[in-house]
Amino acid sequence: MSTGGFATSRSRSAGGRWIEEWDPEDVRFWEARGKRIARRNLVLSVASEHIGFSVWSMWSVLVLFMSPRIGLPFTPGEKFLLVVTPTLVGAVLRLPYSHAVTRFGGRNWTVFATAVLLVPASAAAYFVQRPGTPLWVFLVIGALGGVGGGNFASSMTNITAFFPQRHQGWALGLNAGGGNLGVAVVQLLGLLVIATAGDTHPAYVAAFYLPLIVAVALLAALRMDNLAPVRSEQGSQRDALRTPHTWWISLLYIGTFGSFIGYGFAFGLVLQTQFGSSPLEAASYTFLGPLLGSFARPFGGRLADRWGGALVTAWTFVAMAAGTGGLLLASAQGSFGLFVGGFTVLFVLTGIGNGSTYKMIPAVFAEQAGREVTDGGDATAAFARARRLSGAVIGIAGAVGALGGVAVNLAFRGAYGSEGGSGAPAFLAFLGFYALCVAVTWVVYLRPAARTRRPLEASPVRRGVTRV
Repeated sequence: MSTGGFATSRSRSAGGRWIEEWDPEDVRFWEARGKRIARRNLVLSVASEHIGFSVWSMWSVLVLFMSPRIGLPFTPGEKFLLVVTPTLVGAVLRLPYSHAVTRFGGRNWTVFATAVLLVPASAAAYFVQRPGTPLWVFLVIGALGGVGGGNFASSMTNITAFFPQRHQGWALGLNAGGGNLGVAVVQLLGLLVIATAGDTHPAYVAAFYLPLIVAVALLAALRMDNLAPVRSEQGSQRDALRTPHTWWISLLYIGTFGSFIGYGFAFGLVLQTQFGSSPLEAASYTFLGPLLGSFARPFGGRLADRWGGALVTAWTFVAMAAGTGGLLLASAQGSFGLFVGGFTVLFVLTGIGNGSTYKMIPAVFAEQAGREVTDGGDATAAFARARRLSGAVIGIAGAVGALGGVAVNLAFRGAYGSEGGSGAPAFLAFLGFYALCVAVTWVVYLRPAARTRRPLEASPVRRGVTRV
């Protein structure tokens, strides 16, 4: 039975809890019933993604403990390799994780994606306290931890379908920001362990998450919903791959999210390598940047809702380039305070850019749907296709953006790999890339000629202008 755009079945197939019809663009339906359901799913999605990010980025904390004192005398280069491995695997998994939501349902996949985190967390808790464990064992465990990075793509694809386009900047920003916060929380937990139990008990960090994983998986099973309309037509990802906007936005997301996750994984090691910081000193500063960057992400989405994602993204990259110049100055002067302060500002800017860049995805395809309707196309089909493409592009951009984190850590590994190495070559590379992103945003989305080719159309659903 369908009432006001809503019909639900609690027993469709073995999966259960399927909502058969869902139209969040229907204002009456949204205010009466849709908003409450969407928010409930958003809360549990944030919880699952948060723990996924924590497990994914756990190695940025565990490497701070690794020293001859606990029988794990790894070199800085080997430690950077340990943080690169989960970053790479998490990036690769994002595309299939995004597709899995359309195949198995958001609730069902969230339950699985959360429960599977028990494997890398348990393995890390066991082996990280065993002296003499070879590097390859930790590389395998780190690779398993990459499943936490895949959670982001499935969560974002799922939540996009729950919210109307007019609220997606804030909803996606909140969902992603709550997940990104997992980077800061696991680093704060590492600081707490070092401050209370010393720097020889890394297993406490991994073990802390075991009961949380079980609890969130159970809550997701009991309280989340699957959306039948989110099941995409075959070939949505293939269509998205043929769309130029997919690759332009993915490039921008390398600069924002790639920087966030790359800096989050590497910051502690950079402080240890460049300034000789102790584990306690490094852990005392590493959590602050990811914390502020995570909180900044929803506000980046909110700013994009108001001013347009492209404009906010462009100015964010300008500021990131300036901040990177500050890091070069701090490195040249050997100023620890300026270096930490500059990195913290960069984290905030990456959070804003993450929110604004992701807001561009549904806005671009909603704009295209509006043009199709203006040219005489069917509104229902056009906007349904826009939502399917948005979900596919979210997965693709998330995967490509996370690969930026791999590039960041490889750049740091190359810069600091030799005795007495400096981070300056890495920072110069980042500065050049941010300048490229400013140019791309201007040429493709902001300059008058681009706007002439892509006139903004009024959405018949929203009755307003879609700001890209």
